[in-house]
Amino acid sequence: MKRSMKSIAALIGATAVLSAALIGCGGNKDNSSASAPAKPAANNNNASPAQDEIKADAISTVGPADGTPLELWTFVELHSQHYAAMLELWNKEHPDKQIRITFTTYPYGDMHNKLMMSNQAGTGAPDICDVEIGAFPGQILGQVQFVEMNKYIEPYKNNVVKSRLDIYGKDGKYYGIPFHVGATVMYYNDELLSKYGIDYKTIKTWDDFEQAGLKLKEASNGSVMMTGCDTGGTDWLWLSMAENRQDWTDASGHADIRINGVSDMIKMQQRWIQEGIASPTPGGQIDTEAGFATVGDQKIAAFPKALWYMSRFLNYMPEQTGKWAIAACPVYKVGQPRSVGIGGTGTVVSLQSKHQELAAEFVVFAKLSLEGEKRIWEVLGFDPVNTSLWQDKSITHDPNNKYVAFFRTNPFDVLNEVKDEIMGIKAVPISATINEQINLNVLNNCFEQGADVDSELEAAQQEIDIEQ
Repeated sequence: MKRSMKSIAALIGATAVLSAALIGCGGNKDNSSASAPAKPAANNNNASPAQDEIKADAISTVGPADGTPLELWTFVELHSQHYAAMLELWNKEHPDKQIRITFTTYPYGDMHNKLMMSNQAGTGAPDICDVEIGAFPGQILGQVQFVEMNKYIEPYKNNVVKSRLDIYGKDGKYYGIPFHVGATVMYYNDELLSKYGIDYKTIKTWDDFEQAGLKLKEASNGSVMMTGCDTGGTDWLWLSMAENRQDWTDASGHADIRINGVSDMIKMQQRWIQEGIASPTPGGQIDTEAGFATVGDQKIAAFPKALWYMSRFLNYMPEQTGKWAIAACPVYKVGQPRSVGIGGTGTVVSLQSKHQELAAEFVVFAKLSLEGEKRIWEVLGFDPVNTSLWQDKSITHDPNNKYVAFFRTNPFDVLNEVKDEIMGIKAVPISATINEQINLNVLNNCFEQGADVDSELEAAQQEIDIEQ
């Protein structure tokens, strides 16, 4: 596999743009791995640091001195804490396969940069590495430098949400093990809606949602918006494409954003803004400090977001406890899929590892076993990809669980309801360009300036075509 340093720098810059739009399982060392608040996507023309200049945030080694030594890189310290806890359990259950892991936490961009250059050089890669979903396409271009994980996944495959495995795959082979489903749900401020005589449980379609918004506008004298329309994120569009069983890139990675799954949602949201039942989301999207303030101040009554957003309520809006309900998303027509997986981190094993099989066995144990999935839910607050856990009510309905206690409805009740409806949108190299055009041009122009949707999508498509 050969790539020029110029092409590597281009991929890293593109990754920065894509990750800003996709991030849902990443962030800094002080937040859960569902990420720190994302900012709207923007161009990143900064030169990447040289490999020997990249500094780690934290380094620690866990495990017995005589254990097989492995090295693991991540960009989220809480991920290391999860792996360390699972390593202790692994060593307890596998006395003949003791492991000792050195964990290194790098800044997000630096780690992905260092990994890519190590793959290019054929040396220096860790045994195990977390790769954020937005960075994954660039990391598997050409000859993949990661271990194929299919045989290690096999014991769990029938119980794992397939769309989440597919995200980290190529040509039928899986290379990354996911942390969560990232299932998109609707968050409803049930306390607020009930105050104005609106029952969110009657909302099944987007028409129902719009009618509820009009009723809310009248009842509140326009003081509360039904929702916010993101100008710096594509979650609404991913949901719409999923409901229409579409993707804006095909199997070959070629993009066309002019599909109805994109245009119908933007046109509908533009109408909501004109009707006064929605407004552009402060901060560009709900997963920002301005977005949290909008939710906390009860300026909007509902919005779609992945289940990992539950942690945002507990971390940034704890006063909202007991007010919000989680439900399946509305659809255009009853019978369409009601969810899409958003965000994520795929954990890979390098072909450079001297202990590939042991490393792969541990990664799958840490992330797909019931023990690992239980911890992923209880500690990290992620919706686990192994659906076997979804049926264990001692876990899913534990009244002492902080996420179960916070919301009026149970997250797993919703997950089980949409279990077979969680679609996936591919992340491919051109996705960075798509997100840049959508976030910096199309959504801003349509929602802030009332521009013609079809014209904006056509103009963006022309720019995308230049890159593909």
